[in-house]
Amino acid sequence: MKSEEFFATDQVLKDLKKELRASMNGILSARMREAGMPFKLIFGVELPRLQNIAAEFPQDAELAQQLWSQNIRETRLLAIMLMPVEAFTAEVANSWAETLLTAEEAQVLAMLLLSKTKHAKATCLSWLNTGKSLPSVCACLCLRRMLVQGTKLEQKEAEIIGECTTKMLPTTNLHLRKAIQTLKEALNAK
Repeated sequence: MKSEEFFATDQVLKDLKKELRASMNGILSARMREAGMPFKLIFGVELPRLQNIAAEFPQDAELAQQLWSQNIRETRLLAIMLMPVEAFTAEVANSWAETLLTAEEAQVLAMLLLSKTKHAKATCLSWLNTGKSLPSVCACLCLRRMLVQGTKLEQKEAEIIGECTTKMLPTTNLHLRKAIQTLKEALNAK
């Protein structure tokens, strides 16, 4: 049975890569490489097209883990889109946070997956406490999304967010600074 499952996942991976090659944008791929994106391979497929590709495939945790483990921009973004919310446990989230490579991954993870989990608030608060740039970007954007969607914070949670973001704000990291600012705007709007 296991070999059949592996074969099925292997075939889905081949089919996904075939779709990525067919959707490749050479100009965008070259620009991303020139900008220093840290991937072995970049197809240059834009997010809306990736979402369309993801819609054609099953959500599957094993497949998502395999996609995440590859050093290819598009497979990592597809991993986020194909990971079932219920399988994205706090442990898996923490593992992925440790291996985030770009602000784009942090943004997509915050918007499309982490914000939908039951552990999102607790996970985000712990990531803010680490002071690590990309997990903090993800946490700020996820918390902002949750606030905009009506999630309520306890007084202590708001204090923790305020302390962590104030401590991180004198950062030179543009993505982190913007994420903190948008989170603070959402907090002030409440």
